[in-house]
Amino acid sequence: MAEAVFLSIIIPAYNEAHRIGRTLESIREFLQGKSFASEVIVVDDGSTDETAALVERFMHEHPHMAVRLERNRRNEGKGYSVRRGVLAARGEIVLFTDADLSAPIAEAPKLYEPIAGAMADVVIGSRALDPHLVTQPVGRRLAGRLFNLCVRALTGLRFKDTQCGFKAYRREAILPIFRVQRIRGFGFDAEVLYLAHKRGLRLREVPVRWSHSEGSRVRMMRDAIRMVLNLAETRWNDLTGRYDKAG
Repeated sequence: MAEAVFLSIIIPAYNEAHRIGRTLESIREFLQGKSFASEVIVVDDGSTDETAALVERFMHEHPHMAVRLERNRRNEGKGYSVRRGVLAARGEIVLFTDADLSAPIAEAPKLYEPIAGAMADVVIGSRALDPHLVTQPVGRRLAGRLFNLCVRALTGLRFKDTQCGFKAYRREAILPIFRVQRIRGFGFDAEVLYLAHKRGLRLREVPVRWSHSEGSRVRMMRDAIRMVLNLAETRWNDLTGRYDKAG
């Protein structure tokens, strides 16, 4: 019988050949010596560079580490990719992290320990709770605050940072939500949290260390507009019963 997996780490990756090797090595070092079983799932989101090939090379070089590669046929978006990873995961707890590890993987216990201790179903890494832990350009910090005001107005969520790419979920609790999740792009975070809150899951926000990484896929003006539209889409889907129908 296969060993039960405690932690699944999901990495959505689009054209990350320049850093995916370092990211996987950092995660390997973090997991080494842990008493629990784990797996890493990289979801290649239709990359046109060597991302997938480098993941396969890492898998060949480290056969004793449970690493899997899921490949989207084309670029589908971060929300689609995280959803695919979560639905493929086997762990009791599912954690997703951005491929650039802007939040160091060493911060992961802050996310999965409250879930393991039955204190939360969802734990959100936050850049807003303790600014001393965060290195970020002023423009991006202001844009994040403005978007958070939109989140509060359109969804009623009271978290200070819904968009940090570092979250963990109790798989059993979150699977029904990811099965009906619809947003394919960056706005999926708020959609998932909105549905989790509505369904009575226990959500907790914790401060994490975070450093801005050059080469971020987020383009402030373009993606901010799309994410606000995603918030409106989430409310519309809820009001029209689309999530219930999908469920």
